[in-house]
Amino acid sequence: MDEIAQMATASSQSPVASEIFAAVSALCISIVVLFILRYYLPLRTTPAYLLVPIFFALWLPASMVLLVPIDLASSAMVDDENADARGIWLEPRALRVSWRITYWLTFSLTWFILPILAEFSDSGYREPKARVIDSLRANAQYYAIVFGSGAVGLIYVLISYGHFSESLKSTVMALAYCWGLILAIYLMGHGLVSIPRRLFRNANISGRLRRIQCQAPKVYDKMEDAEMELEDLEIQVSELSRRKGGSANFFQDWIEELVDLTNLPESQPGRATMVRGSGNVTALPNVITEKWLADLTRRLIRAKHARSRYVTEWNRLLEDAVKTQAILDSAASKKLDFGTSSPHADFLDRSLLNPYTRYLFHYHAAPYIRLGLGGFLSLASVCIVWSELVKDLFPSLSIIRYSVVHHNPLSEKGQVGFAGQAIAALWMMYMCAAALISITEVKVWRGRALVRRNTAHESAFWYASQVARLSVPLTYNFMTFLGSGLYQDTVFYDFLGQLINLTPLGKWFDYLFPAFILLPVCATLFGLYGKIQKVFGFGVDALDDEDESGSSERLLGTGSWREGRDLIERELNGTSAAIRGRRQDVINSTGEGSRPGPILTIPRSSTAAQARRERGPTTPFGTSPTAGDAGGSRHQANTSARRVGSGAGRRGQAVTLDNDGDDENFFEALGHRFKNTIDTLDTPEWFANFKKPKWMGGDDNDAGSSSRGGGNNDVRRWFGGGGGGGEGRIRL
Repeated sequence: MDEIAQMATASSQSPVASEIFAAVSALCISIVVLFILRYYLPLRTTPAYLLVPIFFALWLPASMVLLVPIDLASSAMVDDENADARGIWLEPRALRVSWRITYWLTFSLTWFILPILAEFSDSGYREPKARVIDSLRANAQYYAIVFGSGAVGLIYVLISYGHFSESLKSTVMALAYCWGLILAIYLMGHGLVSIPRRLFRNANISGRLRRIQCQAPKVYDKMEDAEMELEDLEIQVSELSRRKGGSANFFQDWIEELVDLTNLPESQPGRATMVRGSGNVTALPNVITEKWLADLTRRLIRAKHARSRYVTEWNRLLEDAVKTQAILDSAASKKLDFGTSSPHADFLDRSLLNPYTRYLFHYHAAPYIRLGLGGFLSLASVCIVWSELVKDLFPSLSIIRYSVVHHNPLSEKGQVGFAGQAIAALWMMYMCAAALISITEVKVWRGRALVRRNTAHESAFWYASQVARLSVPLTYNFMTFLGSGLYQDTVFYDFLGQLINLTPLGKWFDYLFPAFILLPVCATLFGLYGKIQKVFGFGVDALDDEDESGSSERLLGTGSWREGRDLIERELNGTSAAIRGRRQDVINSTGEGSRPGPILTIPRSSTAAQARRERGPTTPFGTSPTAGDAGGSRHQANTSARRVGSGAGRRGQAVTLDNDGDDENFFEALGHRFKNTIDTLDTPEWFANFKKPKWMGGDDNDAGSSSRGGGNNDVRRWFGGGGGGGEGRIRL
């Protein structure tokens, strides 16, 4: 009977059910990671050397969200008889093997595999051997800094600890943890504020539309800059393809591959140079070398991905503007219809809602849902920041600790059940989401970005490495919220924590540095980035939070919301598309003996103003006229005028302006602006019949002509200008 009882007890304590649950959870994580990869990368055409490392770089950090609750429940055991109260648990040996595999694979991906593969994919060389050498050369400085820091840390640990057996491993793990913790605390602090604030702001539908319109000029300028840069490189490739003889003969296959990457016409691609580009194309070198071709290939591929990034961002902005405006307009008809369903639309909008229920959801329910979720996440952010501040001095005041660990009368350290495990997983997911969302808002070198179905390979490797780098510090930082009586008994602490606390410096750094989370929290909460930009007059590229101080119109310096409204209206009405189509036809039809391409301009603002008067005071986007455009007669935003100074004409806006402002004095410049202001005014009837006296050089035949700027006299003469008649040049 005793043997049967022991077998029954052993069977009841078997972790088979927990192992099955862990395996199913790992399978679900794998499916989610595959969907994420499919969202940003085409799986069929992406090489395996990219998909496999990135898959593990995402899957391993996600598995830590599963391992930490299991480790907490397994270590919080009181006795064998109460094993069923531990929730999902595993044997210590299985946990140790899992942590070792997860940690060292993540470490290898973060510091070695992903950086080398990123530079390999970004290299412009054709041969794999040359690309590997170029990748190692590009990472040489990075590894020199890493190994130099490791050598200094090793000397410190040897002096403090006095043993060599564990010094090397502990130094490597501690330094990697410290660097990751610095980055994780800064990014998480920013995300803990930006996520709830974004929900609060998006709850106001009209405010959301205004912010979209304020962002439109900036996104449009970046899209056109990217297209101009790509066109310059395509022109350079076209000129290279026409070079025959000399050193170019050794690289004909390479040059033909570059031509295939461009969008030049198949017949006589060099003829496109008359209407394409900014006019500042770099001249080809006298001797074509392999290094120069590799650099040209790298810049061309980067330019193509940059163009794809900003075109996708612009299209998404237009879609958001149309959808938000439709929600506002539905207040009158009580029906909401977004037109033809986008393939990327939500399943709820495509299948389950009719126009009336869609109106109720988007106009009434969704704002309150955003407000409620924003308030809930705000409380969660406060709890995380509070727990960071009190976990060392007053660990019993940690709110996260009480939400995860429940009281156990048989033990002082508490116990973690299934509910506590689920809550712990949710806390970790929110902390990781706050850090990872901040990464997408960081203005990083090389303009890396995640683009739907078209992310650059180097950008995919870089973002995957950041996810892997942040996972371990955030995991261990969360465990310190639960009190030393609980997390010091875990397998993860025995594997990593004791090595971090090996020296007094590491212990104090682990406990005190997270308190600096107040710096990014306060900087984001009070708009410090925008104030720095306003005071010093330069763009802050660290974190570009939307409308940090609520006045992006003043901070961004790229135009007002009215200009953004005009850009969106022009794009939706097909004006920009027509211009692009005409320009592409000119490019394709240009040949021998053809005259230079026509100068394409934007339709005059008077036409748009007249059309708005005929429709009435309501604009196409439902905003009421303001004092700046009374009666709906505002002028069309001249986006080319503020970009002419850069020396690059924009696509579809080839404006010819003679800017000779360097040769005129203050009064001449004032005359230019005064004349430009007068020419844009509508002449009143009483002034149209006014005849100039003879002392002003007028006669009966040119009455009123000077008011239009078409007479022989020029108002700039009064300010020292030399323009007269039709020869005057207007300065914009």
